[in-house]
Amino acid sequence: MAKLYFRYGVMGSSKSAQALITKFNYEEQGMHVWLLKPARDTRDGSNIVRSRIGLEQKADAIGEEVDLFAVFQAREKEFYEVIIVDEAQFLMPSQVEQLRHIVDTYHIPVLCFGLRTDFRTKLFPASARLFELADSISELKTVCACGSKAMVNARLDKEGHVLTEGEQVFLGGSESYRPMCYRCWKKATKKELEE
Repeated sequence: MAKLYFRYGVMGSSKSAQALITKFNYEEQGMHVWLLKPARDTRDGSNIVRSRIGLEQKADAIGEEVDLFAVFQAREKEFYEVIIVDEAQFLMPSQVEQLRHIVDTYHIPVLCFGLRTDFRTKLFPASARLFELADSISELKTVCACGSKAMVNARLDKEGHVLTEGEQVFLGGSESYRPMCYRCWKKATKKELEE
């Protein structure tokens, strides 16, 4: 039975690497994979999925207005057997619903990889919808500098101070974000508030 999967984790938890490894594994079995990423993620170019360890693949960039179900129907002749979405937190909630519809109509697996929460520990709208609709949810883990499990995407300013205010979406890599456990994040944000 096909399922909608959500694999989430903080920055640095190998989400993109896992997405690309999963794509490779399906292709090794002779299956056709449709690799997608939201167009608003332009860090590595709008049509490239790149991991921090150097893996990369071309992907179809999807804008916020794109109806994924309609596009999949139009491309049905290409016979995709699995869909993989990187940076799924940047989807629109309606696009998550469209992916769910693809799973149920075409009986193919859809695997979404993305962040659960932003730097303020608030759910991204698409991530919230994935938690509501996914058949299978699993966490990809990494560690904080203290050795504990990281669960917060701490946003940093240019001096390395942890920020608590700003737009929900700010594209950046390890120079702008650090995975932290909640205890270290709380300590860092309290310190910043006192200064």
